[in-house]
Amino acid sequence: MSAPELGVLGGSFDPPHLAHVMLALFGRSSAGLQRVVVAPTFIHAFGKPLGDYDHRLRMCELAFQPLPAVEVSPIERELGGVSRTLRLVEALGQRYPGHRLRLLVGSDILAERDRWQDFDRICARAPLLVAQRRGSATEPHALQLPEISSSDVRAALARGADVGTWLPAAVRAYIATQGLYTGAA
Repeated sequence: MSAPELGVLGGSFDPPHLAHVMLALFGRSSAGLQRVVVAPTFIHAFGKPLGDYDHRLRMCELAFQPLPAVEVSPIERELGGVSRTLRLVEALGQRYPGHRLRLLVGSDILAERDRWQDFDRICARAPLLVAQRRGSATEPHALQLPEISSSDVRAALARGADVGTWLPAAVRAYIATQGLYTGAA
């Protein structure tokens, strides 16, 4: 009997949008992962400024709540310091012994792989499950994620634009009640 597969979905999630949710759903539904762990970045490895960690964690909880067997984890905060994917998958491997890890990514990430620390070791520890992003090379019949980026969402929110088709309703409501992303992209 083969080991159960656990999907790892890390990222800034600033804010989490529907393409993130679709990626987790793809992992569970199409790729057959037993579980998916969503892990918001604590401190971005490339120095990218991020919104408050607790807000991003809560928005992830709201965004992924409808999906069964998708867990939002504060593991990156527990690990502390700069978030590194290899460190994340190794820590999850210790927490979920006997599971085979798979790293869920959009195809746009592949263009950045030379910037990642120990990319080959990451792939050896948690082979990639790649969903295609529009504008990148696609395989026939591959899942196409909608062209949504968190930076575009932040910019639209700062302009007061409607982001109803980009964000889960619960995340939109949280952003509104917390007054997030107003006036700054």
